[in-house]
Amino acid sequence: MSHVEAEKPAPRATKPTAAKPAAANPTAGNPPAGGRPAANPPAGNRPAAHPPTANPPAEKKKRGRPSRIDLDTLVSVARRILQEEGVAALSMRRVAKEVGATPMALYHHVRDKDELLMLTLAGTADSVPRPELPDDPRDRMLAVAVHMHGTLARMPWVVEVLSLGDLTDKGALWMVEEIIDCCLARGLTPARAVAAYRTIWHCVYGDLVFRQSMARRAEEPDRVRHFPDMLTDADAGELPHMTALAGRWLELTAAYDMSVQLGAVIDGLLGAGERG
Repeated sequence: MSHVEAEKPAPRATKPTAAKPAAANPTAGNPPAGGRPAANPPAGNRPAAHPPTANPPAEKKKRGRPSRIDLDTLVSVARRILQEEGVAALSMRRVAKEVGATPMALYHHVRDKDELLMLTLAGTADSVPRPELPDDPRDRMLAVAVHMHGTLARMPWVVEVLSLGDLTDKGALWMVEEIIDCCLARGLTPARAVAAYRTIWHCVYGDLVFRQSMARRAEEPDRVRHFPDMLTDADAGELPHMTALAGRWLELTAAYDMSVQLGAVIDGLLGAGERG
């Protein structure tokens, strides 16, 4: 009988076992699919937990509140500039710079430069006591004119401001009123009374401007005096009196008395008015 090898039974099938999930690593990213989780990188090389953000924009600097200014301060600063440097140096921009504000801020307090100038004049006349005035109209008129001249001589900057035209200190108008009243009391018409006041004012103002100009000229170190040195004997034919007086001119003008000359002007004004 032929030998036949017996057939072995097939092996029993087994269920595949599922791979055991890797333990979660809170510091590492997800492991590659089907592989072991990557080892934690060194601390210095670890990726940031969140991507870096762009630098935030720099905050704008907040401007401080503008310095508080008041009208009295503006007037005080303007008056100081006028006293020390004159009208030409005064401007809204200059005052604003002095008080630490913008020029526009000043317009919350004053309308314009003219109003600021008016405010600097306010009260200047009242700072000088009024004189005792005589009853006689002519003498009273002279006393007022002399007081006007003396007050303004102590305040050169006021004369410069008044030169701008219709700017004035309301507190000084009592002098104008007195002069007109004196003229009316002596029989002058209102028109002649106003004209008389204007003549007196021109005398007072003109003398003060001339004196101030001469004082400034005298301070110039290299100043050359022209008059009366320009007169020589060759001018005697055309200017005999002035040529004769040239040597004494400074002496004679130094003795000039404004009150005496104002008295002569007033006498002429009142006499002309009474005759007319």
